[in-house]
Amino acid sequence: MIVVGIDSSAKTAGVAVRQDGALLYESWLGTGFTHSETLLELTDAALRAVRIAPLQVDVFAVTAGPGSFTGLRIGMALVKGLAAANSTPCVPVSTLHALVESVDAAGLIVPAMDARRGEVYTAAFEKSADGTLTRLRDDTAESAAAAVEFAAAWCAQHPGKTVTLAGDGAHLCHAAWLKRANAGDHVHLADADIRTRAAAAAARIGEQQAAQGLALPAGELRPDYHRLCQAERERAEREAAAEKNRTV
Repeated sequence: MIVVGIDSSAKTAGVAVRQDGALLYESWLGTGFTHSETLLELTDAALRAVRIAPLQVDVFAVTAGPGSFTGLRIGMALVKGLAAANSTPCVPVSTLHALVESVDAAGLIVPAMDARRGEVYTAAFEKSADGTLTRLRDDTAESAAAAVEFAAAWCAQHPGKTVTLAGDGAHLCHAAWLKRANAGDHVHLADADIRTRAAAAAARIGEQQAAQGLALPAGELRPDYHRLCQAERERAEREAAAEKNRTV
């Protein structure tokens, strides 16, 4: 099975290619260029490097959110375009799940993506020594302080075990942790070079889910934003204020 994983959910864009359970290629770019400029080039370079044509790909896996609204749409649009020619099945992958898969550490892993407005997109997973991953929290958007509250409760129940923070919002959670009274040193950041890389993990998750029959037609792919976009939030706030004025 040939799987191409694509991630454009945050500032770092990435592409990975797997074949029969092995990673053939991975690249990522965190230069700040827009994904609309770079993602197609990265994907084309990846397929050329491994000498695989788009029609030979069995599954496309793409991070579906949470993340940058624009970034998610760019990634999904590219995957839909590539999959259309051969009706290639696709797997939408939680960005937070992919970030956790990339972390090689046992214990609690808390992914956190900067959601702006003082919040992070986050979840929680526990990884055993043999690499088995168990989801403890669904993907959500909340304050960094709330995310570390869960970590603190977990630490209280698992003394001596460590917590690893991943994602481009990990530093926000780490700062919130350090502000806690009696904050210990068992909460730390994942290595910087893997903290925001998700494409290879997305390909691996996509391969697993496709083998379980969980792939979808490209037309059914939908981004999972986890909250309203800024324009929708502002409209809702205006409507709420107008309704309040009418009832006064």
